Amino acid sequence: MDTRAPRRKAPPLSTDCHFHIFGPFDAFPMSPGRRYTPPEALVPRYLQLADTIGIERMVVVQASIYGTDNAVTLDAITQFGLHRARGVAVIEDSFEEAVLKRLHDQGIRGVRFNLVSGNGTPEDQLEALARRVAPLGWHIQIYADGAKMLEIAPLLAKLPVEVAIDHCGGVKAALGTGHPQFQALLRLLDSGRAWMKVCSYRASSAGAPWTDVEANVKALVAAAPDRCVWGTDWPHSQMNPAPQGGLLLDQFFEWVPDAAVRQKILVDNPARLYGF
Repeated sequence: MDTRAPRRKAPPLSTDCHFHIFGPFDAFPMSPGRRYTPPEALVPRYLQLADTIGIERMVVVQASIYGTDNAVTLDAITQFGLHRARGVAVIEDSFEEAVLKRLHDQGIRGVRFNLVSGNGTPEDQLEALARRVAPLGWHIQIYADGAKMLEIAPLLAKLPVEVAIDHCGGVKAALGTGHPQFQALLRLLDSGRAWMKVCSYRASSAGAPWTDVEANVKALVAAAPDRCVWGTDWPHSQMNPAPQGGLLLDQFFEWVPDAAVRQKILVDNPARLYGF
């Protein structure tokens, strides 16, 4: 089992907006260009986690270990079922329109730019791909550290699509919410075009149990309660110790005490962003 039970389960139709599936590696071999090699993390194990914490909808995010080969992500969506699953793919500008349409039909709703782990879409294709996926209603998903977010925030605000930002924007908790990096995130949220994934522990400066990110989460939620979503980031690759989903949900409930706001973040907002 990947987690203990939370003190309270997530409400009905809650969505885990950020997790990965790895393997089985004999069917879905990893990219030779990857920067890390994780153990397998398969659909049945994820479903155990989802059942334990109360997740009923799920968004599979293509991980960097697979580059632009989205087969494992598409297979996972198929196993979960389109009635409850969507995905975020990694593509390149060379992908033809028919391929993009097929990905849409298979449940893809966004394109991830991983500016931390690499092995994916080149950063210089950001504007071109945003224009190409805009007619599909997709968004751009950005994984970057706080310094990079500060650098590219003006560009992101001008894209013709909405932008979903991973891991609380990568701004380390020790910098404080008044730091220019964090203020850049707030300006993006104020633009009305950005969404924030308040999966928070990777923004921790202190490490386990990752409670130092509380102020960041509270500030982001206060800034845009209608455009925050939550995720487990299962299986917590390259983290030792790895957090448990039950703990992460407990922290979310503690840091977002308003039940109506939690309902937005766990249920209503992801339904809008991913088209449930």
